[in-house]
Amino acid sequence: MPAEKPVHLYFMGICGTAMGSVAAAFKEAGFRVSGSDSQIYDPMKSFLAKKRIEMFEGYRAENLPDDVDFFVIGNAQSRGNPEVEAVLHRKLPYLSLPELLKKFFLWGRHNYVVSGTHGKTTTSSMLAWIFESAGLAPNFVIGGIPGNFEQGSRLNGSDYVVLEGDEYDTAFFDKRSKFVHYLPEVAIVNNLEFDHADIFADLAEVKTAFSRMIRLVPDNGLLLVNGDDENCLSILAKEAHCPVKRVGFGEACDVRIEAVDYRKDGTSFAIEAERYEIPLNGEFNVRNAAVATCAARHAGVSPDAIRAALLGFKGVKRRQEIRGVTARHITVIDDFAHHPTAIREAIAGLRRRFPGARLWAVFEPRSNTTRRRVFQHELPEALSQADAICVSAIAHPEKFPPDERLDPERVMSDIRGKGRPAYYETNADAIVERLKAEAADGDIVAVFSNGGFDNIHEKLLAAL
Repeated sequence: MPAEKPVHLYFMGICGTAMGSVAAAFKEAGFRVSGSDSQIYDPMKSFLAKKRIEMFEGYRAENLPDDVDFFVIGNAQSRGNPEVEAVLHRKLPYLSLPELLKKFFLWGRHNYVVSGTHGKTTTSSMLAWIFESAGLAPNFVIGGIPGNFEQGSRLNGSDYVVLEGDEYDTAFFDKRSKFVHYLPEVAIVNNLEFDHADIFADLAEVKTAFSRMIRLVPDNGLLLVNGDDENCLSILAKEAHCPVKRVGFGEACDVRIEAVDYRKDGTSFAIEAERYEIPLNGEFNVRNAAVATCAARHAGVSPDAIRAALLGFKGVKRRQEIRGVTARHITVIDDFAHHPTAIREAIAGLRRRFPGARLWAVFEPRSNTTRRRVFQHELPEALSQADAICVSAIAHPEKFPPDERLDPERVMSDIRGKGRPAYYETNADAIVERLKAEAADGDIVAVFSNGGFDNIHEKLLAAL
């Protein structure tokens, strides 16, 4: 923790979602914080300005203050960045963001690391809120904005830390997954599929990354895994050196999810002879809540306290978030889903939430994986679960050779072959015009993107 003279941290890439959130949390914890980014833009610009954090726009060697204790280099930075080059040339002390967290906040604490291809933001938000409601006042670092906290990170000195465990690489100088730095006492693996084709060659490499984290759980800790996911189960036998609980619907699970009741306004379920209710829809959210409950019980939180917290859970921004309803009763929803499995499950949840309504799926192929042909067959299967589909042009297609690039026209053809109307449009504005002509009163328009998508949500609300 900071001494009398605050430790000065300089964040390169400070306007990134994780970097900005953690930078603000360190400032609130008593550190001195400054940083830079290629573009200083809202909403992060205003958020950091309110924290009185000094920021430089553009990366320049002359930006670097002389009194910095540690330069925090984000994983979006690479060799050739003028500030990176200056730090290396001058032999200045630098850390990755995960290393920074480990150095100042993770040693000696109860670290609950939530990982998996899907659901880790929602599960970590649930778990942090359960701990908060139970009076544990946890530290947390989450890759989204939980509705109950309105901030993605908090570092207040608590003995309990909830971390969203990302399998993406740490920095240009450390290609291991971020979560290997998080010293897990309790680790959660929600599910495991191939993703991040820019850093993993195949599913075997993804499994290796998760295996490395599992090895770190001590014998007085706990590993919670999806007991219905064969990919999760396949890495347990030789890697787990701690107690393991398999959570799921199957008979072989140690903790079985039972008596699920899906309703329009939420879902209830039972585990370990206790019934819980969440104001969310979809099987994925039931699984998320079940594993968060198991983690909280390990920390000694009572079932009654967990019940109260889950009922009061406000969700996560950009996870089936209603952005608005037009005068024609057309509902526009924002969802971060970009992997086919996440899209499919999100659509299934929306079906339960809005029974009988026509559902549009609007998808932007923006991630490094969905712009490749990796999911050429899986994307049509997932998107065709909606009633009508719009897909935008691939962002920066020139970054991928034609033989590796997603073929959107084939995606459209495959969807139409399933009897669904499908439209391939050049950009967000073209999609808005298409929906202006095609959407009917009472429709649900779900936008799936892991980016800003040119403010398409507000444009849709204005046009419809």
